[in-house]
Amino acid sequence: MNNSKDTMVKRYWTTAVRIGATLAGFLVVTVTPGQEKSMDEAVGSLAKAHLRVARPTDNLTEVVQFYRDGLGFEVRYEFNDHDGFDGIMLGHKGAAYHLEFTHKRGHTAGRAPTEDNLLVFYLPDEAAWQQAVQRLESRGYKPVKAFNPYWDKQGKTFEDPDGYRVVLQNTRWSP
Repeated sequence: MNNSKDTMVKRYWTTAVRIGATLAGFLVVTVTPGQEKSMDEAVGSLAKAHLRVARPTDNLTEVVQFYRDGLGFEVRYEFNDHDGFDGIMLGHKGAAYHLEFTHKRGHTAGRAPTEDNLLVFYLPDEAAWQQAVQRLESRGYKPVKAFNPYWDKQGKTFEDPDGYRVVLQNTRWSP
């Protein structure tokens, strides 16, 4: 292949991969020739990313009450009838993550597929952990037996209105 044809083929495949990755929901990094980044640098940029955990619900009001009132999350943003979707984003100012719950009119999201679909919050301070547990319990949410007994050793598991579970773990996270 001559150089011009090589360049054309390379551009085609770069574009095809970028479009495919975008459609699949993957992060797409466009690299200018001569400015390539190592794999470690690309992964490093993900380490600094803000994380959005998004999922649908059939019980938007009840789910918001669980996470906002029961766990103390703040409403960061909400929307109504955005292309048929209603939703709310909950989080904490300055946190590197937030949760998004959406409901599409006329669509059934269903319940959690298993009892082991978890969000785990590590609260190493005993008083802060106890306060978080009491906040949920005072709003009528009772702990449930964890599917994996590991979570019952130093934590309490609560089930949200969709059957997804939140573990409040009284320990520091360590790999």
